[in-house]
Amino acid sequence: MILEQYYTKCLAQGTYYISSNGEAAIIDPLREVQQYIDRAEQDDVTIKYIFLTHFHADFVSGHVDLADKTGATIVIGPNAVTSYAFAKAKHLQTFKIGGISLQLLHTPGHTMESSCYLLRDEQGKEQAIFTGDTLFIGDVGRPDLAAKSELSVDDLAGHLYDSLRDLILPLPDHIIVYPAHGAGSACGKNMSEETSDTLGNQKKTNYALALSLSKEDFIKELTTGIAPPPAYFPKNVWMNKGVNSSIDEVISRGITPLKLAAFKALSEDPEYLVLDVRSPQEYTAGSIPGSWFIGLDGQFAPWVGSLIENIDQKIILITPEGREKETVTRLARVGYDNAQGYLMGGFSTWKASGLTISSIDNITAQGFIDGLEDGSIKNPIDTRRPGEYESGHICSVPLHTLDLVLEKVQNLNTEKTYHIHCAGGYRSVIFSSIAKANGIKHAVNVEGGFGAIKKTNLKNQKIVATSNCSL
Repeated sequence: MILEQYYTKCLAQGTYYISSNGEAAIIDPLREVQQYIDRAEQDDVTIKYIFLTHFHADFVSGHVDLADKTGATIVIGPNAVTSYAFAKAKHLQTFKIGGISLQLLHTPGHTMESSCYLLRDEQGKEQAIFTGDTLFIGDVGRPDLAAKSELSVDDLAGHLYDSLRDLILPLPDHIIVYPAHGAGSACGKNMSEETSDTLGNQKKTNYALALSLSKEDFIKELTTGIAPPPAYFPKNVWMNKGVNSSIDEVISRGITPLKLAAFKALSEDPEYLVLDVRSPQEYTAGSIPGSWFIGLDGQFAPWVGSLIENIDQKIILITPEGREKETVTRLARVGYDNAQGYLMGGFSTWKASGLTISSIDNITAQGFIDGLEDGSIKNPIDTRRPGEYESGHICSVPLHTLDLVLEKVQNLNTEKTYHIHCAGGYRSVIFSSIAKANGIKHAVNVEGGFGAIKKTNLKNQKIVATSNCSL
């Protein structure tokens, strides 16, 4: 038996390849499916099944594309409804893959079709469980994504409590838990950086599995402090229930090289968004006026999905040389299929032409503190998430979380200068770029963010771990 986890850090997502005696199965495949086909060919096996733990909200799965290319059967749990052919599995139904098996455990709660798959080896011994968003390492899936008028968030949380206690806790301690996500995913609140663990250790350390936790307390814990889901989540669920464009078509269109004149014409068309995916340092030094920055070397896809409100937005790209295909692929992972091409030669082509260039000033963390101290910096902004802010922030710096930037910039004064920081300097550049694209003339990025600020000579500036600066 071969069992391999493919972990995509940008999405904080785990997908799984399992093979035995000439047959293979894929669990929760990413949209770019060629990697699974290549692996199966390498191992000289046939992909027999494609298992979904549920309809994911945070990425578009490649299950339909993979089934078309391999002839494999798509398997989804009870309550699933789609526009494509699939095998609707029953609770406790078992599927043979060579000499091993996967048994579906219907575990509603995160969503009503959510299911886990229990792996038994060639001797019939339980070895692992693929838990999707039912059970994470250190956490469980949020219960609000599938809430409807007839099924409340509390109802779903209650279902999840029962699923964990009736079907997961009775399993032996030695089996390995393989979840769909880890730290950084918006599908839970407090996931571990670890991407697998023994169930026995999770029984000891995961609050959601504590035997002393009542159903009432579980529901309260699970439904308190949930951040609003990113705007693209419902669209990704819808896409995962339907048939989408082939990833090959999306990539072919997106990696169309555009000459300067064509790119410039599209950049001036209000239907198009210029997306610059270079580093924060490159973007602040010089960029195309009106372009947005969301760098590849960060949580690119989730921020694209959170900030570009129209998932059908037409996008043209400024990319580092050689990373055009990567950019289009990562856009497609979250359903942004309308990349229309990239500027040949990248930003250097634009700069060499003598066309207008925009830039964002940078300030050191100490310069930022000094400016707060002497009063020369009057409009500071912290763009981190509420939890980060509450764990520690400069008392005089208000929170304008990046998730809400499109709302917040409407209330900023276009003539004022804003000094913007995040945790390390990535999100603050995203905020600054969107602010400038929306008419804010003067945005200054604090280099190194809050991490650098904490190492400065703070003088009279206070770092507090509360929203009440009088304490």
